[in-house]
Amino acid sequence: MMSNTAPNVLVAQSGGPSPVINASLQGVIDRCRREPERFGTVLAGEHGIEGVLREELLDLDAEDPEEIARLRTTPSAGAIGSCRYKLHDGNTEDFQRIIDVIRAHRVGWFFYIGGNDSMDTAAKVSALAQSQGLDVRVVGIPKTIDNDVGDDAFQMVDHTPGYGSTARYWALITQIANQENLSMRTSEPVSVFQAMGRRAGFIPAAARLADPERALPLQIYTAESGYGLPAMADFVSDDLRRHGRCIVVVSEGFDVSAAGGLGEAHDAFGHVEYGASRNTVAQQVVNYLNDHGLPVRGNVTGQVPGILQRSTSIFASSVDIDEAYRVGEHAVELASDGRSGIMAALQRVGGGLAAGDHPYEVRLGEVPLADVANFHRQLPAAWIDPHRPDVTDAFVDYAMPLIGAQWAPTELTAGTQRFARFRRVRVPVTLPAYVPQNHR
Repeated sequence: MMSNTAPNVLVAQSGGPSPVINASLQGVIDRCRREPERFGTVLAGEHGIEGVLREELLDLDAEDPEEIARLRTTPSAGAIGSCRYKLHDGNTEDFQRIIDVIRAHRVGWFFYIGGNDSMDTAAKVSALAQSQGLDVRVVGIPKTIDNDVGDDAFQMVDHTPGYGSTARYWALITQIANQENLSMRTSEPVSVFQAMGRRAGFIPAAARLADPERALPLQIYTAESGYGLPAMADFVSDDLRRHGRCIVVVSEGFDVSAAGGLGEAHDAFGHVEYGASRNTVAQQVVNYLNDHGLPVRGNVTGQVPGILQRSTSIFASSVDIDEAYRVGEHAVELASDGRSGIMAALQRVGGGLAAGDHPYEVRLGEVPLADVANFHRQLPAAWIDPHRPDVTDAFVDYAMPLIGAQWAPTELTAGTQRFARFRRVRVPVTLPAYVPQNHR
């Protein structure tokens, strides 16, 4: 434990997890362990940046290699934990505390796995360390099922690890939902499903991957679609008259103000936390459509998969798992080459908005943290059907390769899933106790 004279490694995670976030963590650990003379002990902030601030650090070198290997197919972030803690520009004490912890534990390599807000934190830590003459390489590792980290042209970042698995989840459960809707159409003709995605519609759009030929009465309402509840009621009635049934996949960011809104709750990042709000979008849609009346007999019913779409490994994409692992490795390679203040990125060969014009091939690249920090890209207008609540074939061509063609391997013990089990060995504390600024 921390006997190596090489600079130590610090890795932390932030924000909502994904089905493959641990694969990126494993990529970091495995790559560092292959070069122990360069990378010292691999430490983790327990529950993300909050653990770093509190100096609650885990010694990952103390973990069983077999458990490390299981990270690849272990969903969510339970192995080392995540958090929702927003580091604001005015949190000067917090930022200095991070630098103090880095210095106290001889950290020369800092890898931060997260989304838009997390990349902002990594950028600020990198700049502060540089201003204080601290020799530490800071590299971000993208993680968001929303797929909203990146540029509007899809050149710097084609997609983010986690999205492919969540897209596969929606493709598969939409197929299942169709069978249920088909069987119960005489009493429950409309099935409403709420998908994650506050501002970006990549997740609900993935439902179309279940039916690229558009044979099903499927409607998709993204946050960018511009439709409201009155228009939805008209579209639903049209499908009911035509097919006698309808499946509605609606973004959690869909405008339901016509039904009274959500009674919003907010997380520590300032984002609407839909799972904690008084009403769900799905319930408001169900209420509105039932009150509006249907042209056929029966009721509208609703479902909210919630966190299952970001933490269900059984539906994970084999492509996504592999890419998440490679991004973790690549982050270490970039740092080893002297790079800092950047984020590792997946870039598609021949990518961009016409990605489907080329066979799927991805390369590993980099992007300055400042270019992706706090920027939220949305589903491009070219991928939104202008005539009905749906997405275009161009989106299908872009997203279909990400979900993989095979089932991901799943380890079972007595019929249940076997995930990584960490001992969580804490590193001795060397600094005075500290309470994060936003918790005071």
